[in-house]
Amino acid sequence: MKSTTENLSPTRVRLSVEVPSEEIKPSLDAAYKKIAAQIRVPGFRPGKVPARIIDQRVGRGAVLEEAVNEVVPRSYVEAAREHGLQTVGQPEFDVTNAEGESISFTAEVDIRPEITLPSLDGIAVTVDDAAVTDADVDEQLSGLRERFGSLKTVERPVQSGDFVSLDLSAAIGGEQVEGVSANGMSYEVGSGDLLDGLDDAITGKNGGESATFTATLQQGDHAGEEAEITATVNSVKEKELPELDDDFAQEASEFDTIDELRADLRERLGSVKLMEQGAQARDRLLEHLVETVEFPLPESAIKAEIDFREHEIVHSLGHDDTLFDRYLEMQGKTREQFTEELREGAEQAVRAQFVLDAIADSTEVQVGDAELTEYLVRQAARYNMPPQEFANQIMQAGNLPALVQDVRRNKALADVLEHAAITDASGNTVDLSALTASLAEAAAAEAEAEAEALADESTD
Repeated sequence: MKSTTENLSPTRVRLSVEVPSEEIKPSLDAAYKKIAAQIRVPGFRPGKVPARIIDQRVGRGAVLEEAVNEVVPRSYVEAAREHGLQTVGQPEFDVTNAEGESISFTAEVDIRPEITLPSLDGIAVTVDDAAVTDADVDEQLSGLRERFGSLKTVERPVQSGDFVSLDLSAAIGGEQVEGVSANGMSYEVGSGDLLDGLDDAITGKNGGESATFTATLQQGDHAGEEAEITATVNSVKEKELPELDDDFAQEASEFDTIDELRADLRERLGSVKLMEQGAQARDRLLEHLVETVEFPLPESAIKAEIDFREHEIVHSLGHDDTLFDRYLEMQGKTREQFTEELREGAEQAVRAQFVLDAIADSTEVQVGDAELTEYLVRQAARYNMPPQEFANQIMQAGNLPALVQDVRRNKALADVLEHAAITDASGNTVDLSALTASLAEAAAAEAEAEAEALADESTD
């Protein structure tokens, strides 16, 4: 096989390949055998029809087409490997000769760009302070009080923050809309998570009083249509919060005093803020790399990322165009703005992937089985799936190489982060090594437990 390459742009090449007859013959023989098994010719057993009879009955062109469909993709992969091309996306083939003793074709395909990396040692990264303030602790205590609050019926008009029991009905053109009415519905006034205009309509009403207003229905057969809504307030309740004392600490936690509870919340918040610091350092380091390393992007990689992101959004909306239009309306965007923002995000994501791939190549990052298992477990949890089921779906869809690549990129970024110069907003040096070790130990333990569980499942 002979092959040459021609650079069409910094991210696209054309491969010209010629496959000689001796390399085509096995594919031609396989094509004749396949066609022989598919046709019936009197006087010949199935699968035993000679090549000359197939040429007469089916035509030499059909045989060549079958052989070309096998030879071209295989030869393309061999030629790309021979020239050391790191291809991106699917090639565009053009068979220039398939009539003679050889097959010639060209393949245009995008390739990974050449990337010149800066020094990766001591990159400066600034993160927010991790200090826990009294206000932070008070906020946590406030949330805890809300959870242990109790509702008490009051005889006064509705106020924001109250909990009301409502009867709802809707009518369009004087006709009641089925599926929208509800009786005895509990609702927190001011939450705004039911119908636009409801909060304003019932605020100031007493138990037993009704209010009528117009709202756009969000669900059902009449979604998107305006309806006349009638809301009747059955009862009004306000939330009473417990006092922040030792009794509350004993009821809401395992501690005997409110001071002990405050100390525990402060410690927990400190751990959370340290983890947030680590995540922020990682994100800002990646942003720095993406902003400082310049290189052209292959269009096919951008398009693939755009298609993936758009599919995720459309799929989450049930492929419903009406819901998609409403989604855009809620975002305050036109389709053109949505597409433009999608492209900007896709370009940033692809640029980050290429940078991390280049770092992984330069540092020869390898991915072990334990690391892959750990990543599978985490991803399965994101999708609320059992790890084994998630792994099976990944394998069936042929997405394992992409998963390995994700792990490799994460390792590459972690390696650079380990050697970065990280300081907080106050100028203090931030040492992420203890946090990293703690997270790694916890993740390894979780992965080991899941691996044992998977092994047990496979032996059952």
